[in-house]
Amino acid sequence: MKKITLLLALFASVTLTGCQLTHIEGEVDGVNIKASTKDEHHSHGNGNFCPPGQAKKGNC
Repeated sequence: MKKITLLLALFASVTLTGCQLTHIEGEVDGVNIKASTKDEHHSHGNGNFCPPGQAKKGNC
């Protein structure tokens, strides 16, 4: 019986290890809260960004 409990606990911990919270939305005391780990509103993937110092070296 202890082995089954141990295996279930191990299985639960392994399956929950890969979970990541990426979006929170709600309201607290009348204040709307929206948080996300992804940058949804600002897209920097247009290819025009050059890191500082690289333009001086002629790499961009």
